[in-house]
Amino acid sequence: MQPQHDGLVARSLAAVWHPCTQMKRHEAQPPVAVARAQGPWLYGTDGQRYLDGISSWWVNLFGHSHPHIQAALVDQLGKLDHVMLAGFTHAPVVELSERLAALTGLGHAFYGSDGAAATEIALKMSAHYWRNTGRPAKSRFVGLAGGYHGETVGALAVTDIAIFREAYAPLVRLADTVPSPDARNAAPGETALDVARRAAAALETWLQEHHTTTAAFIVEPLVQCAAGMAMHDPDYLRLARALCSRYDVHLVVDEIAVGFGRTGTMFAHQQAGIRPDFICLSKGLTGGTLPLSAVLTTNAVYAAFYDDDVARGFLHSHSYTGNPLACRAAVATLELFDQLDALNANKALAQRIDAACAPLAQHPRVRHARRLGMIWAWDVDTTLPDFSRRYHQHAMARGLVLRPIGKTLYAMPPYVLDDEAVQCLASGALAALNATLQEEN
Repeated sequence: MQPQHDGLVARSLAAVWHPCTQMKRHEAQPPVAVARAQGPWLYGTDGQRYLDGISSWWVNLFGHSHPHIQAALVDQLGKLDHVMLAGFTHAPVVELSERLAALTGLGHAFYGSDGAAATEIALKMSAHYWRNTGRPAKSRFVGLAGGYHGETVGALAVTDIAIFREAYAPLVRLADTVPSPDARNAAPGETALDVARRAAAALETWLQEHHTTTAAFIVEPLVQCAAGMAMHDPDYLRLARALCSRYDVHLVVDEIAVGFGRTGTMFAHQQAGIRPDFICLSKGLTGGTLPLSAVLTTNAVYAAFYDDDVARGFLHSHSYTGNPLACRAAVATLELFDQLDALNANKALAQRIDAACAPLAQHPRVRHARRLGMIWAWDVDTTLPDFSRRYHQHAMARGLVLRPIGKTLYAMPPYVLDDEAVQCLASGALAALNATLQEEN
């Protein structure tokens, strides 16, 4: 197996520019060539097996190669692979749109290919809505400190993570930011609820001054993932919804990473009992099989574009918008939530993982151990500036795929871990932490 593995890696390094990667680092740590995947496991061409502890960048829900999703894709491939959605329609996109509307209370699904595309669509729709309703000055946006919404130019405007944005500053029309309700910002004696209310007060102050030029406020509900799994109290969303309504500003919830059961409910914003003006969806939408994103919105927004004047329409498109294969995979994924009673099953699974990871949560170098639904995070007190890279290497050596964000170790596994996989996650994560910390001296 080794010659095949080495040959594929060499060919990849010669021909592929890998994402979010300083390619020079692969001189010391070559990429892992994967031959197949099953359930929560990845199998390398070198014969090694790895537990996919981050669901392949948070997309895989019910394990790799799930037979129900595979069967749906094979059936769809024999009927219709693709047709443009401009002037045409098909059963998978209609059924998916109906299902998403029933789950969210919003409709008129508009499709893209990935999370950043969904962000772009929502922002454009919001600004265009205000233009169509006679208030073109409302064209600015505001987001949270540490927010992440994608890496295309429009999405970067509302992304507040410098390493992704600084090189492209001349291209970006930068949005404003308000303080994050991250519960880790609690002062002595404060609760997560106190932090949420304090951050909401800052949002109110900002909106009082800028609402006449603000189209939308965009937020990752309950968990700001790229900010180190920063979690906040649902009350922040309730207060933000009330403020956006008061000041006539759209509320956009970015559920790209946290949707489809990741936080314990089907969608994170539902824990606050609110209805946003836009919902952005992607990642888990197809169960980790094919790229697809969707933006859902209100009847009022849709009606503002419905006109005889072509220029008042939403003239945005992608060649593969509403691809039948991707939509059929998404329908099959949603079917699994019902067939497996996934949200309730995840509660029991999460408790098993909690128990197995207790030694990690209690580690003397761990701070702010936290969980929400099927997302775990542990901040690590370390002097290593490259903790993330070192930890990832030690985890991989133990057959475990975990990639810390800065000094925050996190796990976001598929919903199908058995006892063996739970133990691999817990024991491997702890062993990799101890091995990494030994490199401090």
